Amino acid sequence: MNPAKPRPNLWLYGYVGVIFAFVFTPIITTVVFAFDVNRYPSLPMGGLTLDWFRQVLADASLSRGVRTSLSVALCSAVVATALGFAGAYVDYRYRFLGKNLYLALLTLPPLVPVVILGLAMLTFQSRIGLAGSVQGLIVGHIVLCAPFALALIRMRLASLDPDIEAAAWNLGATQLSTLRSVILPFCLPTILACLFLTAAVSFDEFMIAWFVGGTNETLPVRVLAMLQGQVSPRINAVGTLVFGLSIALVLISQLFNPGRRGRTQN
Repeated sequence: MNPAKPRPNLWLYGYVGVIFAFVFTPIITTVVFAFDVNRYPSLPMGGLTLDWFRQVLADASLSRGVRTSLSVALCSAVVATALGFAGAYVDYRYRFLGKNLYLALLTLPPLVPVVILGLAMLTFQSRIGLAGSVQGLIVGHIVLCAPFALALIRMRLASLDPDIEAAAWNLGATQLSTLRSVILPFCLPTILACLFLTAAVSFDEFMIAWFVGGTNETLPVRVLAMLQGQVSPRINAVGTLVFGLSIALVLISQLFNPGRRGRTQN
């Protein structure tokens, strides 16, 4: 006799549906009105147009913001992923006094309110001459993004048998060659996922960029300046483009899902 299949929990599905509706309804509204011909959002819509997107693409200040955001996101993602891998490997390989404190400090930045984190970075960078520079922006985003890479790579390394490294050493491999030929290939899917995920976090970050960027405005900072000056349908167009890019980066990172890759390789 076949066991009875568990019945779906309709209340749970309904609750999840309400949460998704609450989160995504404002986003969907923004996307819809980005194509509205009317200057002010209204129902019914006056018609469909791409003029707002054309104006956004022709706006020099927005183009500068996009270039700044992309360059900062790229540099931040590469360095944050490298630091995250280094921190995760130290946690995986070594046992030492104060290890819990070490991990707590590495994962602390995302837990600090971004206003406090941005203000602290502004104070510190002002003393060392980085405030108001692109380099200062990159440093601030690295601090914020590295813990995300650390968390993902720790999860990946947790599924690796520690005896594999010991076996490689017994066969004559050095620690460096073992790291290069065993650990890095095993972590490569997660490393790629971290690159895209941390790039998405950096691209969307506003508060640190607002505090330390100075005249180097990222796209979120530029959008806030536009909101303070006027209510324009271009904001909806910018929001739609940013949302699309962010979702694309997150989805690409999911292609290298460490859980799915781990099940495939094991």
